[in-house]
Amino acid sequence: MFLIAFLGGLLTVLSPCILPVVPFLFAGIDRTRSSILLTLGGMVLTFVLISSLAVVSSEWVIQANNAGRHVALVVMALFALSLISARISGWLASPFVLLGNRLAPQTRKMSGPLGSLMIGVATGLLWAPCAGPILGVILTGAMLQGANAQTSLLLVAYGLGSALSLGTLIFAGRGLVNRLKASIPVTGRLRRATGFAVLAAALVISTGADKTLLAGASSEGVSVLEKGVLERVPKVVEYLVSKAKAEPTLDSAQGPMPSLAGAVVWLNSPALTSESLRGKVVLVDFWTYDCINCQHALPYVKDWAQKYEKDGLVVIGVHTPEYGFERIISNVRDEVKKLGITYPVAIDNNYAIWRNFGNQYWPAHYLIDAKGQVRFTHFGEGRYETQEKIIQQLLQEAKAAAA
Repeated sequence: MFLIAFLGGLLTVLSPCILPVVPFLFAGIDRTRSSILLTLGGMVLTFVLISSLAVVSSEWVIQANNAGRHVALVVMALFALSLISARISGWLASPFVLLGNRLAPQTRKMSGPLGSLMIGVATGLLWAPCAGPILGVILTGAMLQGANAQTSLLLVAYGLGSALSLGTLIFAGRGLVNRLKASIPVTGRLRRATGFAVLAAALVISTGADKTLLAGASSEGVSVLEKGVLERVPKVVEYLVSKAKAEPTLDSAQGPMPSLAGAVVWLNSPALTSESLRGKVVLVDFWTYDCINCQHALPYVKDWAQKYEKDGLVVIGVHTPEYGFERIISNVRDEVKKLGITYPVAIDNNYAIWRNFGNQYWPAHYLIDAKGQVRFTHFGEGRYETQEKIIQQLLQEAKAAAA
């Protein structure tokens, strides 16, 4: 499983989710090899810490994570200004230089390593990689079992894989910069351009515009690769991938609809139960608002909810958080309104409904017939035409049974 986690991390470089933090990482390619490694190390360790704490439901952890993202954006903005202006750079570095002089003359360069580490920490706070099948298996294991050493080590392996793939690109860019060093004006313009790119990236993330920009990019191809890794690496945990290997046909009932009990809050509807939904065709959509894969699937889910509501389809969104800031109920409420979601949404902060369904993926769709039987499941993006056809068939079955 550690090898699978590492390979999953390697594949994140192909994912569109990495795009918002690329300017932060590439802004330091003209620095030394050790400072680049410190930046990557800070990113990995912060990602592991935040992901491990994400399974802790304490309010202070959630608020600290949310505040940390705001602090990270400020750090990135200051970093961008230091790249744009040499005067600002000197002003920002002076406190660290003074501290180094006070501690010992030989530590005057401490601001360099510390600055590199801080950039890595800030990047780790802002980086939320797409939860493909591999990261989904790791995180759901932590959510169901609680934070433990094995989960943290799996996250470290995933982070190291990401750092290796990103580091390879950064060092390749560093070689190009070194060739340009003979031309000081070109290097200066490159530095300022990078600063503006970092400032723009910080602004995009702070306003949430990164979600809009990434809406047209799909992670379906990367998910297929990750599923291939899960299926082909020998001696993987077969139970975790058995659902992804083959999807059931419409004719094979998978059992009664699991319970919807355990949500902390329901939006757009009073609490619903499996029993109260008998006679209706139900689509249960497990999602979380910062998941790019979920954002790609959401327009289809909204369209089905609107198109087939009069025919008896009930769509239920189960918002199960992936990261700490997604546990804040006011954030979810605002996103539901902003995204134009009008169907019922259960906020599943305690993973109760997630456990009831035995779910492991974002997004995940469960189609239940009018008799209360689970008839079809789909994990990840894609196969939207197939899903819509099955919705139509289940509605026709319900209509025929009622007649």
